[in-house]
Amino acid sequence: MAIIDNPKYADRIAWHLSKYPDKRSAVMPLLYIAQEEYGWINDEAVNEVAQIIEIDPTQVRSIAGFYTMYSEKPKGKYWLQVCTDLACALRGADEFHHELLHELHIEEGGTTADGMFTVEHVMCLGACDRAPMLQCNFHMVEKPSGLTMDDMRVFIEKARSGEADLQALIAEWRSLVNEHLKSFE
Repeated sequence: MAIIDNPKYADRIAWHLSKYPDKRSAVMPLLYIAQEEYGWINDEAVNEVAQIIEIDPTQVRSIAGFYTMYSEKPKGKYWLQVCTDLACALRGADEFHHELLHELHIEEGGTTADGMFTVEHVMCLGACDRAPMLQCNFHMVEKPSGLTMDDMRVFIEKARSGEADLQALIAEWRSLVNEHLKSFE
């Protein structure tokens, strides 16, 4: 695995580099690409990003370590971040979070034995009115009435069987949100 000289990422890397007069400014989007490839920001990812933007790996590591959206340890294929701040908790997010952990037989921050799912609680994803909700690999997953464990069981089953299409699932749930929002027009 690599992002350098990988045709899968060549256009995206070139696009990000073209956005900035100084290629060092592309460090954060390149870290996202590296995390997508490796599942976390490991030494190889740091070195590749540093090589692309021609800075010392220590500088890349300091940026990756500062921001919480970059993981410095391996995560599951699906990184589920459940919002559990007060507003979401009042709509059942805490219970949803605990049920999800129980369903997957893991503890907070843990990864399933098959390496498919990591679950963490986070504070404020900005969708309190649609709680419980979560972010999966940095994509909002929400429904107007809030996610249910039945929704998650369907997704978990599809993911484990190889049938899951994260983008299609998110698009389906977003269409429900959009329909709901149109009712306020």
